[in-house]
Amino acid sequence: MKRLTIRRQRNVKVVATLGPSTTSYEQIRAVYEAGADVFRLNFSHGEHAEHAARMEIIRRIEQEFGRPIGVMADMQGPKLRVGRFENGKVTLNEGDKFTLDLDPSLGDSSRVQLPHKEILQALEPGVALLLDDGRIRLNVMECSSDGAETEVVIGGTLSDRKGVNVPGVILPLSPLTEKDKKDLAYALEIGADWIALSFVQRPEDLAEARKLLDGRAGLITKFEKPAALRHMDQLVELSDAVMVARGDLGVEVPPEDVPLAQKRLVRSCRRAGKPVIVATQMLESMVTAPTPTRAEASDVATAIFDGADAIMLSAESAAGQYPVEAVSMMHRIAVRIDNDESYREALNAARDKPEKTASDAISQAARQVAETISASVIVTYTTSGSTTLRASRERPEAPILGLTSRLETARRLSLAWGVRPEHTEDVSSFAEMVRKACNIAYQRELAKLGDRVVITAGVPFGTPGATNILRIAWITGDEA
Repeated sequence: MKRLTIRRQRNVKVVATLGPSTTSYEQIRAVYEAGADVFRLNFSHGEHAEHAARMEIIRRIEQEFGRPIGVMADMQGPKLRVGRFENGKVTLNEGDKFTLDLDPSLGDSSRVQLPHKEILQALEPGVALLLDDGRIRLNVMECSSDGAETEVVIGGTLSDRKGVNVPGVILPLSPLTEKDKKDLAYALEIGADWIALSFVQRPEDLAEARKLLDGRAGLITKFEKPAALRHMDQLVELSDAVMVARGDLGVEVPPEDVPLAQKRLVRSCRRAGKPVIVATQMLESMVTAPTPTRAEASDVATAIFDGADAIMLSAESAAGQYPVEAVSMMHRIAVRIDNDESYREALNAARDKPEKTASDAISQAARQVAETISASVIVTYTTSGSTTLRASRERPEAPILGLTSRLETARRLSLAWGVRPEHTEDVSSFAEMVRKACNIAYQRELAKLGDRVVITAGVPFGTPGATNILRIAWITGDEA
């Protein structure tokens, strides 16, 4: 079968969530051609069979284009909600007294069930409770293990099963519910490359997920709780990638603090060389409109200028009326920023010093050599992906061609800034390595005849994290 070709004229990656608007082969392929590099399967919605069907389509498209495509399975995490009301909803006014308890009977304007004893046990007087995505605010006056007496600070209409957030308290809850464990096992079974973990509060929350993953997928920590921000650098270090989940984070963190949290998270990930995704409400108006607001376009551009590896669409591509247009718009904004001189200046200014390791020394040297000799591409040989990620951390001007003999590594690298992942057979000699690097760079139109390429690898071949070689090579007529 003749493989189709597609090239992205940008370094930042686009993550597109699939859903009711993107179910068929034709829809998903159109989203891919419009600019999606990684697909997100949101396990908060949909049945397992629906996710499996979309995965099958993604892998078919991957075969057609001969280009590794990453798939992220996003876990729902604990969903804290109030119970139900006798009339479906109540109106709470400022100053009203309102009780949250464990009684499963239908609620009224004076009380409602809170079926989460863990929350009640963790509450203290003075703690704020946010209901319905922060639209209603309660202040805890008295509390026990059976209930909490609160005062309404900000009122409004509260209906059945609305969410509850407790921003000032670390809750004794695992980020993995029984549903999540089943979803995670199924996601691994159908071949997900990344698992995104919700409701992370502290470093130890990642231990159970790591054990369940057992190296079969990369772990993405979603920052959506204020407590997680207090352990930022530790969580980044323990993660394979990070998502700035601004929607949930914005409920518990004051809106004016969210942009700063985004910048700090991106900066922390840059230092650690971990891919970072900026997500939620990026082109929100395109759920119902064919074009975004100018503010949304600026928001996407800001995330790119901050140094994000990837930018993500949620409802826009999953349930919106214009999924292809939304992805295309994200792509066009990214291309425009990528070609702006001030973007390159911002990347250079934010570059950190390399760690005192051979891998970092080689990666930094590869960038400097590529810039000095105007190399067309930096080629990295990698097994685990670490060599390529260190090259990506440098944010070089030349594209990075990440060669690996492991398909799962190639798929995960589709999330990393500037990386064009390529699944290829392993090499057995240094000469073969150089030949193959030049050949694939030429075939993928990343370099022309006479161009110079910079190659990094580790010897002995196949040893993870052992980057210790840098080589300059020329594209000769043999590649034709």
